[in-house]
Amino acid sequence: MNRWRISILVAAALSIATITSAAVKTREVEYLQDSTKLHGFLAWDDAVKGKRPGVLVVHEWWGLNEHARNQAERLARAGFVGFALDMYGDGKVTTHPQDAQTFAAEATKDPEVEAARFNAAHAQLEADPHVDARHIGAIGYCFGGGVVLEMARRGADLGAVATFHGSLATQHPAEPGKIKAPILVMTGTDDPFVTPDQVAKFESEMKAAGANFRVIRYPGAKHGFTNPDAAKYGMPQLAYNASADRKSWAAMVAMFRKDLK
Repeated sequence: MNRWRISILVAAALSIATITSAAVKTREVEYLQDSTKLHGFLAWDDAVKGKRPGVLVVHEWWGLNEHARNQAERLARAGFVGFALDMYGDGKVTTHPQDAQTFAAEATKDPEVEAARFNAAHAQLEADPHVDARHIGAIGYCFGGGVVLEMARRGADLGAVATFHGSLATQHPAEPGKIKAPILVMTGTDDPFVTPDQVAKFESEMKAAGANFRVIRYPGAKHGFTNPDAAKYGMPQLAYNASADRKSWAAMVAMFRKDLK
């Protein structure tokens, strides 16, 4: 093969790669919950025609950082519209565990405010012209996993819910028949924040409530196993696990393609 043909093929490949990557569009969204200003991040595949399911992404306790934004973009590439929401207000983000704990406690101290912030994002996603408002799901990471489970326990109108190394404990166990959405919980066996006892209690709660749920345990995975930056926070309890990240994402996508239609 001569150099001219090789150059043509390389140029064509680069062109295709550019077109493919350019298909995913993103934009920052400013919205309100009462007087609190919230910041969201929307991602969709511009090459897809017509409306498609939307998925809310609730961040880890660090806030609406790059990890949450990346998950919204991954959702867009998987055929959904991803909306990474803001539970803290003003887009607050931190890398310090003490600050994160303070932000998370403040955001969840009033269950009605917690629900209102989630619902404000839900309304934003429903209104997007790319979204089929009849089919909305939610995923959450760490702190965000606890948020989406609380919304499911409250009977939120969601087509599917999934959590990644999410907190499972609750002050308000689900009432029988209250949960509408199928739930997928993905947790690591070496997660010191989500212990086997907590997982067992969650399973008992879901069975008593008659929920449609599934728990997947990833051997050897610690807390934060989906976040490539987990080790940068200086906490030995956190570690990225590429295998668990890949498998848990695939499990979620398979479930949402089945249930959000």
